[in-house]
Amino acid sequence: MTNSNQHQHHHHHQEPPDYADPVCGMSTSDATAFTPYEYQGKVYYFCSDHCMTKFKADPNAFIHDHSHPAADEGHEAPAEKAGATYTCPMHPEIVQDKPGSCPKCGMALEAMTPAIPSSHTEYTCPMHPEVVRDKPGSCPKCGMALEAMTVSDEEEGNPEYDYMRKRFIFGAILTVPLVIIAMRDILPGGHLIETMASPKTLDWLEFILATPVVLWAGWTFYVRAVQSVINKSLNMFTLIGLGVSVSYVYSLVGVFFPEIFPDSMRASDGSVGVYFEAAAVIVTLILLGQVMELAARGQTGAAIKALLGLAPKTARLVKDDGSEEDIPLEHVKAGDKLRVRPGEKVPVDGVVLEGASSVDESMISGEPLAVRKEAGDKLIGATVNGTGALIMKAEKVGSDTLLAQIVKMVADAQRSRAPIQKLADMVAGYFVPAVIAVAVVAFGVWFVYGPEPRLALALIAAVSVLIIACPCALGLATPMSIMVATGRGAGMGVLFKNAEAIETMRKIDTLVVDKTGTLTLGKPELTSVVPADVDEDELLALAASLEKSSEHPLAAAIVAGAEKRGITLLEVKDFDSHTGKGVSGTINGKAVLLGNLKLMEDFNIDVTSLAARVEEMSKEAQTVMFVGVNGRLGGLVAVADPIKESTPEAVKKLHEEGLRVVMLTGDNKATAQAVAAKLDIDEVVAEVLPDQKAAVVKKFQDEGSMVAMAGDGINDAPALARAHVGIAMGTGTDVAMESAGVTLVKGDLIGIVRARKLSRTTMANIKENLFFAFIYNAIGVPVAAGVLYPFFGITLSPIIAATAMSLSSVSVVTNALRLRSQKI
Repeated sequence: MTNSNQHQHHHHHQEPPDYADPVCGMSTSDATAFTPYEYQGKVYYFCSDHCMTKFKADPNAFIHDHSHPAADEGHEAPAEKAGATYTCPMHPEIVQDKPGSCPKCGMALEAMTPAIPSSHTEYTCPMHPEVVRDKPGSCPKCGMALEAMTVSDEEEGNPEYDYMRKRFIFGAILTVPLVIIAMRDILPGGHLIETMASPKTLDWLEFILATPVVLWAGWTFYVRAVQSVINKSLNMFTLIGLGVSVSYVYSLVGVFFPEIFPDSMRASDGSVGVYFEAAAVIVTLILLGQVMELAARGQTGAAIKALLGLAPKTARLVKDDGSEEDIPLEHVKAGDKLRVRPGEKVPVDGVVLEGASSVDESMISGEPLAVRKEAGDKLIGATVNGTGALIMKAEKVGSDTLLAQIVKMVADAQRSRAPIQKLADMVAGYFVPAVIAVAVVAFGVWFVYGPEPRLALALIAAVSVLIIACPCALGLATPMSIMVATGRGAGMGVLFKNAEAIETMRKIDTLVVDKTGTLTLGKPELTSVVPADVDEDELLALAASLEKSSEHPLAAAIVAGAEKRGITLLEVKDFDSHTGKGVSGTINGKAVLLGNLKLMEDFNIDVTSLAARVEEMSKEAQTVMFVGVNGRLGGLVAVADPIKESTPEAVKKLHEEGLRVVMLTGDNKATAQAVAAKLDIDEVVAEVLPDQKAAVVKKFQDEGSMVAMAGDGINDAPALARAHVGIAMGTGTDVAMESAGVTLVKGDLIGIVRARKLSRTTMANIKENLFFAFIYNAIGVPVAAGVLYPFFGITLSPIIAATAMSLSSVSVVTNALRLRSQKI
């Protein structure tokens, strides 16, 4: 019997598109949710009056030359302009590369003319990837420093790091003497300071030292605090701005107007205790925390930098006249003939024209063994040639190379958000207002019930609460781990499309595997020709001639087998493809059929004479096809697709991981069972038509299984999209990779084991980060408020609070960076 994938034309059922707004691209399945408007006999739907007004002003701008035609009169495809970026008229910081709606106000995004060339670096927030700017700065939502979206392999400075470092050094120089003056009572020899100046003079000296630190070095914190209030997005800098301002202004009033304070708060000389050192130390420590955090965050892009560094700078061009010259890599064009000398890097993706060598592909695939390459074999850019010399033809250059696609996938995945992030986001939304409320309550309780000096102690408690709280530790917990994990995965030949795939991969309990190209090499070979009613050569000539018009891999195997035997192919008339069954045509006046048992039954051809032989060949994992000639069985042709060398070990390791492995194939049951028996596969679903694969995945999901689907062909795409995690083979089609959440560069199932282990390690790391961030805040905020004072007499200095807060974010980033070296 035949593989029922055979001869299919890759038609899948398309769900009708939603009602789509032609201006912004927003869509809905509920027509009543949008406003209809008829134009030139067609009905268009709009999400808002804003979009409808734009459409009415210039309809042709939105309905001409759609690349995706509407499914019917009621459906119009979104007008996406090539190369355009889209922004919100109310929130210009929101920039996206596709039409849609603003995540803040819901307004339709408008196309904007790029003011900068596409090569220009854009900056985004690691916690809020929807925020994109064309220059460095701070996030309007959380105040965090924006970082470059594109990573260069060249060393380049981080302006935000330089800005913070300069201010930290300045602040530290002034803060050290300030702390010595303020802490003179507890420092050895501190009393000598008071012999040189009166307390009032020392207060003025503290004011002089603290003011440049608070107002210049810490200025960016107040700017971000004010922005957070304006944007109604309270964050860490809201708390810092409040805490520093309160302690500085209180001290300022204490120096200039001490008489307004009650006698209980004043010393014998009339001076008031000031907290300039607290304000300055808080600013300096937070600047130190920012410097450390930015330095650590800079390392998360190391994986992409390493990938970019793999590409050679030049290529050796072989000209038509035989002469050669070295040219910059960016000048290589598709179709160019290139020489790759021993030990050199392959410049771009292409195919070997002449020569033979072993090529080290470990930097792309993670596999240590070199791969033998001869004429006709594919080459991957940035891999390293061994001892042989190769002449190659460039096929994919620039952003089309596999390396460039890997870099893009890693960068996109690093900016994506994991579902677990929603918990942190929800908490963060209430966090800052709650902390401010706790600070107010702490101030009130201390002021009413605390010992003298009540106002001073109340102030310290409130400032400590504001300063110790760290929403950034919560916000960074997930994105930092995701960034490091995607980079680590790329180095192992495992590409995650997004953070959700990383999170879900560890939960998978059922792996559905497409046989051809996934378990097997996907390069079938002709193995048997069994004549019945015609001689062997004629049988093969008829079969190969018919198959020459088919694009299926099994067809190519039959044609190649015939050509190896020197058989001349014949002209075919009336060729027809019977999806999932086979093909038919007329050759030299004979009606010829080639296909599976279903096709023979459709044409009432009796196959019982060779039934025993078919069963025998099927048990040997051969895919058998029947050949019908003029209404009678002409014979059999069989092909076999060799199992990949790594597949048995991969299946064994998947079982050790606790996975149920299910083989999905269009082959007949006997052939499928033969392969399954060799590989110890748990379950077989055979004789599946191409458009039924997604339904099989859904069936397992409906039974309560967490399903991953691994495949490599166009016909696998719907099933890959349907699965909880789709896993595409890097050796397969682009469509499959687009539909999948994970791509295995090598096309080897052992990569799934790696992906699961990386998923587990990453999620454990994220949970460590979240646990630390939650616990830190859950303990730190009450202690700062003074809950331990009634029992142990312990209060928390704002300086200690600032130190703890700075270290909390740094520790989260540092813990995430451990993923780079953890054994997986």
